[in-house]
Amino acid sequence: MTVYGIICTFVAGIIDKLIVMKKKSMLDLHRVGVEEYKKVEKLPVTVVLDNVRSEMNVGSVFRTADAFLIERICLCGITPQPPKAEIHKTALGAEDSVAWQYYPTTIGAVEQLRQEGYQICSIEQVHDSVSLENFVIDGSSKIAIVLGNEVKGVGQEVVDASDRCVEIPQHGTKHSLNISCCAAIVMWHVYSQFRL
Repeated sequence: MTVYGIICTFVAGIIDKLIVMKKKSMLDLHRVGVEEYKKVEKLPVTVVLDNVRSEMNVGSVFRTADAFLIERICLCGITPQPPKAEIHKTALGAEDSVAWQYYPTTIGAVEQLRQEGYQICSIEQVHDSVSLENFVIDGSSKIAIVLGNEVKGVGQEVVDASDRCVEIPQHGTKHSLNISCCAAIVMWHVYSQFRL
């Protein structure tokens, strides 16, 4: 092969990589509008926020719930409700696409969800919890995922009312995750079992 041939092969390889690794445009992502999204079939999954105090964490949960087709969010106790500027800042409009309800108490939300046939799964570090990688969902079940306060976690009364508690394995020095990170990990895990 000539030097010219080697150079052409090298340049062609670079061009192929550039084309393959090109970021997707908004058109490439095929995003739907809010009204169309509301008509899309959702997973039988509800996220319950137990006295989460940060508006930015709430907004982040809305945005993640939108990404993974979560049917609704229950905002409980002191959890901020839309419309709030800090929720919107992180939700980027997902507070308009994801259905939500407010409950004065988390236990009230849990009792209502149980009556609707949901299995209550609190994400909390408790004795005899199920490690996330072993958290298997029956595709016909309706699941309520309870996420707790940034400092206190899921309230004990709610833990006691749960069908099971799921724990994300952690091996660092902190043994806790921000609620928005925890929510994203768990929602992806649930989504992957329903959709993949």
